[in-house]
Amino acid sequence: MTSSAPSPPGARLAAVLKELKRRTGLSLAQLANATTFSKSSWERYLNGKSLPPRSAVKELCRLAGEPADHSLALLDIARTDRTDRTDRTDHADHDAHADHADQADQADQAEDSGTTRGAPAARQRTGTRADTPTSALATAPPDTGRSETVPSDAGHIRTGPAGYRRATVLTALASVCAVVLGTLVLIHLPSPQRKQASPSPAAPPATRALCRHSACGNKDPLTMKCAADPLTLAEHETATGAWIQIRYSQECGASWARMWGASVDDRVEIRTGGRDGTFRGARVTSRGEADTYVHTPMSVVSPGTSVQACFSPAAGGGKECFETRADQAVFAP
Repeated sequence: MTSSAPSPPGARLAAVLKELKRRTGLSLAQLANATTFSKSSWERYLNGKSLPPRSAVKELCRLAGEPADHSLALLDIARTDRTDRTDRTDHADHDAHADHADQADQADQAEDSGTTRGAPAARQRTGTRADTPTSALATAPPDTGRSETVPSDAGHIRTGPAGYRRATVLTALASVCAVVLGTLVLIHLPSPQRKQASPSPAAPPATRALCRHSACGNKDPLTMKCAADPLTLAEHETATGAWIQIRYSQECGASWARMWGASVDDRVEIRTGGRDGTFRGARVTSRGEADTYVHTPMSVVSPGTSVQACFSPAAGGGKECFETRADQAVFAP
């Protein structure tokens, strides 16, 4: 796969977007006029050259009359895959930059050594220029004594520095006055202005979830909008290549399990609170779900609650389970 070719998840997403566009019956120009995205943007999205934003996927699904859940799930998977590949590329780039930095340091050290060797010559030239006026001063004729013009000359010499000192004193006084006036203005500002200058407390973020804690039990996290910004408490890759994640919504106070890369009839389960706790499950029922992901209903969790997820492959074999515990840090407000 070349660097310009889309990843396998990106190619699947592009294929679904092309099918949705075909259902709309619109050309690229018409699609651009019907949405908030340009013709060139749609060309990149439909050919897998770049991943679209969620709003673009929603607009295309709306025009095609299709639910957006399936396409958005494909977008999430493609973004996760891109992030993994970017991390690997960043590690390689970091090593290359480190080698380049070492070479630059060696070049700088060599340059510094050359400058140090040339420094005495520069100092020698500076000393030569300084010696010239000294010789001139040594050959200046000696003072022959006072003359009738000495008093007037001395008066002129005294007048110059005195005038300069007066100008300096006036400038200093003007600067001090300006500082004092500025300080007085700041100190005596009216109190309403000082109150306006102080930062106002940040407003609490608006919530979008449709349930809270016990009301979320056995509910769908997507329908209840609890999956908008969840945390991943733990994840596990199964022997068949499927991935399981334990997800948690701080806003809803509930957890669920999510599975992708699975086969039809594979199952995922989540149990909270130990052996006698709450049990939820989900099964892959179609090829479309296998290409995206399935998730269990939500289970209400509290600080310190143990959460276990299990995978049961349709092809048979042992059940794979992993467990985590939501600590106090996750539940901190």
